[in-house]
Amino acid sequence: MFDPDIAPSGTLLGLLQRGRGDGTLHALAAPRAAALAALDDCVLRDARRDWQVENRSLYYARLYMQLDGGLDAIERHLFQPDDGVDTAEERTGLALSVLGHLAAYGRDAARLLLRGYAAIGSNWRWALDELALRDDDAGLAALAPAVLARFPATAEGDAALAAAVRDAFEPRPWRLWAEDPRYAERLAAAGEQGSFDRWQRQLRPRGPRPGWSVADVLRWAEEGAPGAVEQRYLAAARCLGAVAGPEDRPVLLSAARVGPDAARAAVLHHLAERGDPDALDLIEATAGDPAAGEVPTAAALAAFARMRSTDAVLARARGWARRGDELGAAAAAVLARRGDARDAGVVLAALRRTVRVGGPDADALWELVDGVGRLGVGCAAPVLRHVYRETASSELRGRTAAALAVTDPGFAAGFAVECLWDCEETTRELAARHAATGDDRVVEQLRRLAADPAEEAEVQTAVRSRFGPDASAV
Repeated sequence: MFDPDIAPSGTLLGLLQRGRGDGTLHALAAPRAAALAALDDCVLRDARRDWQVENRSLYYARLYMQLDGGLDAIERHLFQPDDGVDTAEERTGLALSVLGHLAAYGRDAARLLLRGYAAIGSNWRWALDELALRDDDAGLAALAPAVLARFPATAEGDAALAAAVRDAFEPRPWRLWAEDPRYAERLAAAGEQGSFDRWQRQLRPRGPRPGWSVADVLRWAEEGAPGAVEQRYLAAARCLGAVAGPEDRPVLLSAARVGPDAARAAVLHHLAERGDPDALDLIEATAGDPAAGEVPTAAALAAFARMRSTDAVLARARGWARRGDELGAAAAAVLARRGDARDAGVVLAALRRTVRVGGPDADALWELVDGVGRLGVGCAAPVLRHVYRETASSELRGRTAAALAVTDPGFAAGFAVECLWDCEETTRELAARHAATGDDRVVEQLRRLAADPAEEAEVQTAVRSRFGPDASAV
């Protein structure tokens, strides 16, 4: 299905939003004004499907450097009046990360913007973390008054300061400020309070205690808040592992068939983890029961996916994989992860069906893409190329590139070249190992990656593995 926030993959904006290597190559060949407009759009309107996992900041920062792009649009975005109202991290996080990389590349304007936003912006913690990695001591010291003024000298302010110090991703600024006599006493107290808070959380009881029975655990599973059912039933399943004995098996089997939702889910998970002889039948009965609740059904599918690879599990998966329901999809995923050559056709059929029905971003694609790569299914290359071009997920695209590397004979001279400019370091690493060097652009980009201090060590190691320690001499 098409995400309305993502432009078509054939457009410059769509390529850049996806973080594809072709986005950089097309931007450098496009009129500079059009390229910068598309780049600003990507940074100011983060279109990632999962902004906490997918990488874009270094990719966009490099393009700003190559286009010699100004930062006026980012400045307006950060300091707009509603920054104090729309305080969600995802509104400004990408822009702040891009500024962090630009500061590392020596763009003083980026460092100044980060300092200004850390002083007055709503997402100041993110800006401060970026500066902690890139700014000098003097620049960080100058921020202390503005940051500490956010925490009034009240009980609430002190508690908020302790939480900020405790949860800081980069502690350098706080340690630096603690050396200043003006702030030392207060920050020392905040640090002690944060350590005490962590200790208290570790001691706080979180679930069943010794002496509880199976019935007690199952009752506890049902007491969780509606929004935390999965965490609750998984915790209950772990507790069952500690308290359940052979004499409890009839109670467990009954709960797995007709128990309340969370209890039923916990028992299904518990029995599957232990390879109970009835677990597979119970999973099939639950997943195929239209009257079963959403929680038990999801738990049954997840439990099956986690079961150890035994002959019985794989045999049942082969029997279920051709079903057109959720259990069939789960079985195909199991075969993608653990099957052998005889399962290649089933996994490929599931991949094609998933793309046809769910589109290039369907959740089930991840396992299936990995599976056709693991099984070396050569005839999967055409559908993999489609997923590579169309998916909005840079993580899925990277997995697809890895599958293409073993299924598509043209990968080294085709997509691998583009992947050298990809936003994901794992994809660039794959490309550095596979891209054919007959293309002058490949050699030039490999040199650039080898010399760029912002590049990940794994990528540079991949370059050196092909050309020796002095990769810059390629």
